[in-house]
Amino acid sequence: MAAATLEDFEKKAERLVSQLSVADIEDLNLQPRVQTHAKLRPSVQTRKEKIKWKRNIPPCHGCDLENNFDDIKLSSLSERSALREAQRCLKCADAPCQKSCPTSIDIKSFISCIANKNYYGAARTILSDNPIGLSCGAVCPTSDLCVGGCNLAAVEEGPINIHGLQQFACERFMEMRVPMSLDPALPALPSANRKIALVGAGPASISAAVFLARMGYKNIHLFERNSYPGGISSSEIPGYRLPYMFVRFELRMATDLGVNVHYNSPLGNADGEQSVSSFKEQGYDAVFLGMGLAAPKVPKEFQGGEEGILTAKSFLPKVSEAAKGGMCSCKSTLPKLHGKVIVLGAGDTAMDCATSAFRCGAKQVTLVFRRGFTSMRAVPEEVELAHREHCEFMPWCVTKRVISQNGKVTGLELMRTEINEEGRVVADEENPFVLKADYVIIAFGAQVEDNIEAACKPATFTSAGLLNLNHDTLQSVDCPYIFGGGDVAGSTITVEAANDGKTAAWGMHKYLMGLDNATVDSVPQLPIMHTPIDDVDISVHLGGVKLLNPFGLASAPPTTSAQMIRRAFEQGWAFAVTKTYCLDKDLVTNVSPRIVRGTTVNHFGPHQGSFLNIELISEKTAEYWIQTTKELTEDFPEHVVVPSLMATANKEDWQELVRMTLPAKPKLMELNLSCPHGMGERGMGLACGQVPEIVKQICQWVREAAGDVPFYAKLTPNVTDITEIAMAAMEGGATGVTAINTVSGLMGMNSQGVAWPNVAKKTTYGGISGSAVRPMALRAVSAISIAVPDIPIMATGGGESAETVLQFLHAGASCVQISSAIQNQEFSVIKDYCEGLKWHLYMQGRQDIGQSWNGQTPPTGHNITPAIDGSDLPHFGLYEIERRSRRKDVSASALSDGKLTAQYATNGKYSDGDVSAIQPTVAPPTLDSEVGKAVERVVKWTELDLNDQVVAVVNDDLCINCGKCYMTCNDTAYQAILFDKESHIPTVTDDCTGCALCLSVCPIPDCITMQSRKQVFPESPFIPKRGIDPKVAVAGTLQAQADRRVSGYNPIKRKQAKAAPQIRDSHDLQVNFGSKH
Repeated sequence: MAAATLEDFEKKAERLVSQLSVADIEDLNLQPRVQTHAKLRPSVQTRKEKIKWKRNIPPCHGCDLENNFDDIKLSSLSERSALREAQRCLKCADAPCQKSCPTSIDIKSFISCIANKNYYGAARTILSDNPIGLSCGAVCPTSDLCVGGCNLAAVEEGPINIHGLQQFACERFMEMRVPMSLDPALPALPSANRKIALVGAGPASISAAVFLARMGYKNIHLFERNSYPGGISSSEIPGYRLPYMFVRFELRMATDLGVNVHYNSPLGNADGEQSVSSFKEQGYDAVFLGMGLAAPKVPKEFQGGEEGILTAKSFLPKVSEAAKGGMCSCKSTLPKLHGKVIVLGAGDTAMDCATSAFRCGAKQVTLVFRRGFTSMRAVPEEVELAHREHCEFMPWCVTKRVISQNGKVTGLELMRTEINEEGRVVADEENPFVLKADYVIIAFGAQVEDNIEAACKPATFTSAGLLNLNHDTLQSVDCPYIFGGGDVAGSTITVEAANDGKTAAWGMHKYLMGLDNATVDSVPQLPIMHTPIDDVDISVHLGGVKLLNPFGLASAPPTTSAQMIRRAFEQGWAFAVTKTYCLDKDLVTNVSPRIVRGTTVNHFGPHQGSFLNIELISEKTAEYWIQTTKELTEDFPEHVVVPSLMATANKEDWQELVRMTLPAKPKLMELNLSCPHGMGERGMGLACGQVPEIVKQICQWVREAAGDVPFYAKLTPNVTDITEIAMAAMEGGATGVTAINTVSGLMGMNSQGVAWPNVAKKTTYGGISGSAVRPMALRAVSAISIAVPDIPIMATGGGESAETVLQFLHAGASCVQISSAIQNQEFSVIKDYCEGLKWHLYMQGRQDIGQSWNGQTPPTGHNITPAIDGSDLPHFGLYEIERRSRRKDVSASALSDGKLTAQYATNGKYSDGDVSAIQPTVAPPTLDSEVGKAVERVVKWTELDLNDQVVAVVNDDLCINCGKCYMTCNDTAYQAILFDKESHIPTVTDDCTGCALCLSVCPIPDCITMQSRKQVFPESPFIPKRGIDPKVAVAGTLQAQADRRVSGYNPIKRKQAKAAPQIRDSHDLQVNFGSKH
């Protein structure tokens, strides 16, 4: 029999592949295909079918919400949505959103921190100006405040969800459980021991207490009438809008600073022991009145004592005491309502009463108010929530009388109202009508209790029932030691109460300092929030030079002038590399336009993923930059100015430029051997930096002229092997290297073939910078660290946050130069970067979070067990209806001894969590110890463990059933995911090879995780599908592949081989061949 030829074997293989191509793929009925014809489906079929897929299923009725205290705010955000929303923010100059915030929070700054995953920095920015920023994030009427001023309201996507971002950041900080501390840099306070009383533990008093404590006052006492703090925030705002946990966290921040809290201590108590006068007699030097208005306003027609007549002041506290876990130790029960409920009023409190009534058992709730919808006092956000929950609205009505039977209310006789010619509301008394009701809740506002006015003397009240105050200082007009704020001062929303406390704190400070004849700045100087994180040292050493922090300005547009570098140093940047300068004979003139945004992401505004520039070096003379270096070094001795030099490959030019620079006494210099456009054509920049021998020669020339002054060679990525260039620089005498300069590229062209930027429709190759080049920069830095251990490296190329800069440090760099991120924003981002880096070091001293948190993101449980609330069901259609049914059963079962013991908001997240602070167990490490931390983990491919196989695991509860994993796996991977046509739940089969492509395209963080194959599929070891069985039995097995490993690429061997005159042997050929694969 004739031996089979190669051609015979190829034909057989072709037939086998043809037969196997279909068998390898599972059922792809749901895989998208190119449409070849129009689809037809009768509308009657669509009407029946659509309910199966609806995501926006409203409650069938408000009564479905009984016992359900889930978070209902439309503004609440997950980390994923918070990051996306923060990326939209424009960070406007003189931002109008900030001008509309009563507490003057630096809104654009905290949103920028969120976009950079620095949630601590975001919370610190918020809480520095508003100590109850978490509560305000939950309940602020932002449509009338910050959101109302957002410039993005002018475009179709609408304004930023500012309060949602604020709540997210503060909530994440709450989870960190970081203690408050006093800033050790604050001067001693002459009046520190003065005694201060604050009446009421509500928003105004807590805010005042925090600011007073931050200034250094040590004898601050809060007096609260209830057994719990928070005032109206706790007692009257329902838990589904403002969890009690938020209030406890905000009070804890005050007690961390030494504030004392006394519960069950009402002002104007029955014995008359607690009054403003008694405080003065007890030695208190200042008194702040921050109590709420506790007495309801009840019209005379409702004073008959009928059963079923409630007020907001009696109803809402009972709801909160029963529903807010941990708030009240008493055995409170939810008020039992049934049937029809009428709520009188159209303010925020009325909306809370209406939505709470459903949770207490009401079947129908009607809001009755005397004016129209356009005159409602409630903010739009509250009205929308009530509308979504199927509350009925009856405008233009007032009550004529209460209808009752056997002492029990059965309805109201109402009259229609209208506006007369004088603009007054008048009622039509001749045509009344009856509205049946089982309960009536009065929400007409509140007033100060009678005994409170007497207890506040010598302070007096206005005819409107409010304290007589100077509204600029919130100091009593009757008595200088009395201050006030909150409800009793006329502030009707939480954030205004917080600002009252802030304002009064400064007023009390001025008054108390005056008692000690101490001077006070005319401009308020309130300390910002301070924690142990802010005391962490982030200084680092670059060679022998100490840097205040690892953040500096790259030689780029941010260092165009001396004034710009000066402003950067004032903001906190540790070092700056000047714009590259040259000898006068080589001076340049730039073209325009020359700096454009990238086209890799179709996005307008800040947060550009890349920039391309065709800008040359500085147009200013060497003399200008030498004088700049001298002046800035003298004015900022702790900061470092790095002159950036460029010349042709000429010894005389380089040494002349260095000798000109040395009188400025630079602490170190940088040699620009890498500018990828324009300068290379002049024999400079890239022309000097792509050949190792030239780099070495230039460094030798500079070392000869520079003496002991450190200098760094800035390397180009536009070479085959950057490690050879780095080694050449070090051999030439360089102290270290900077990696990398911009990547040469062509950003794109329009449909007419004209590139941008262009000069008279012509362009040239430019330098690409920004986050798009970060992977290349990280590769270069780590490769240099591996090839030349302990080499000092300044990294540049894509650093845009503390998180990304930390990656460069772990890869081996000691500091990072930044430009594109500043072009996206401005110099103040340095605060964000420093805070984020301090958090990283701090958390390593916290064993409770150091190993489990990823940066500032807490861990998510991946091994989800089936939950009784329906986590095994999708979130749409009939499945969602079943989920709600199960949820309702769970909430009902939570009633224990007549008390709702757990809140099922976000699976019990807000029930009664621990908000106490945790102290670090060990001191944070130095930043120097972080340098190169990841280098040992970067190895050759052949050193990776082929036995450590993983597979994808889908979390059904997090999955939104989009099918992206299914589609991607089918058309670009291994057809290892099934997709249920009814539930749209994806299922990963044991065909999964662990490529992680599905995880990469999944839109939901942590929905797909890669887990050990041995644990997920213990009976199915990984066996590659070969298509056609190999002829050799062991070919391609894990052991066989391990046996065939080669040594991989070695730059030192390559350099030695280049220098050797003899022909390389077969082993060397094998090494080089292996490196290409």
